[in-house]
Amino acid sequence: MSDTNDTHGAPSEEEERTPKRVIGTPPQVQNHDLLPSAEKGGESGHDQYELDPVKARKAERAAAFFFTLTFLAGIAFIVFYAVWPGHVGNDDIDRAMHSNYALGTALTVIFLGLAVGMTIWVRHLMTTKEIIQERHELSSPQEDRQVFNKYFMEGTEESGLTKRPLLRRSLLLASAPLGLLPLILLRDLGPLPEKKLRHTVWKKGTRLIVDGTGQPLKPSDFNSPGGIITVIPEVPKDKDHPDGEPTLDELAKATVVLINVPEDQLKVKKGRENWNVGGIIAYSKICTHVGCPAALYEQTTHHILCPCHQSTFDALDAAKVIFGPAARPLPQLPIGVDSEGYLIATSDFHEPVGPSFWERGRPKA
Repeated sequence: MSDTNDTHGAPSEEEERTPKRVIGTPPQVQNHDLLPSAEKGGESGHDQYELDPVKARKAERAAAFFFTLTFLAGIAFIVFYAVWPGHVGNDDIDRAMHSNYALGTALTVIFLGLAVGMTIWVRHLMTTKEIIQERHELSSPQEDRQVFNKYFMEGTEESGLTKRPLLRRSLLLASAPLGLLPLILLRDLGPLPEKKLRHTVWKKGTRLIVDGTGQPLKPSDFNSPGGIITVIPEVPKDKDHPDGEPTLDELAKATVVLINVPEDQLKVKKGRENWNVGGIIAYSKICTHVGCPAALYEQTTHHILCPCHQSTFDALDAAKVIFGPAARPLPQLPIGVDSEGYLIATSDFHEPVGPSFWERGRPKA
């Protein structure tokens, strides 16, 4: 009878200190050894850590294979870099592209082969020794928990936080503005652009004038094939520009490169049949990658090049990207001729100029 009372009676002090397991959670670990040992039913001695000679030999050969592959890829990288340079000349756009592909592939194989070889070495050829980690009960003794609760409640009473609601509420009120401070700091970054990134000062009838001289252009003034010139809009005096001068930001966003290309070689897209004047075409000068001036022009290939990151655009094919990190073509400005024979814009750009932004939206048709 006494044995029964001892078994099913009040829990012992050790049981009270041990937290009860919640239903659905894994049981408490009884074995504190990270790896089995001979004393606890594992294989005897260190035999379990000895390598299988056959498997070790195979792993050694596999690692050596990937290290050899890394060596060959390194030699290939040197060869590609030395004898296959990526210089861009008259007809070397494709050569530069293939050179970059070859160098990138060789470098990828170098890092991949080295990583795989080292992984095989560590996983299959390096032995490990037995590790035992001592673990202790995480719960504090019942006495310590009682003392903590006592001190916590005494501190709460002494602070007056529970007895003085006015003090508590005024403290919460004083802390509330702290949550608004990040919003104020973010607002200080500047006003939101709203729709300003989607439009420029170009509009129907705006004349194209030479940047620096302010001289308006006629098609006859720009009839040399292969020519390129930077133009800006001639902004008349109105309520938005009482002095007749747009701001520097407006000019920078509206700057255009005017190019004279063979009209019979133009690949005119549907809906853009009247966007050029006898082979004279206009594209935004702002690169669609990070906004550098795309003002280098190769007359033989009719390629527009951005010098910052080598984005290359085909002037004959609506400034389509043919090389580099730019994600979209340079926006084309529709142009025509007014009654006096001067080159004018027939509308604003049909899509935002400059680098793409996340809410840019689709270009207009």
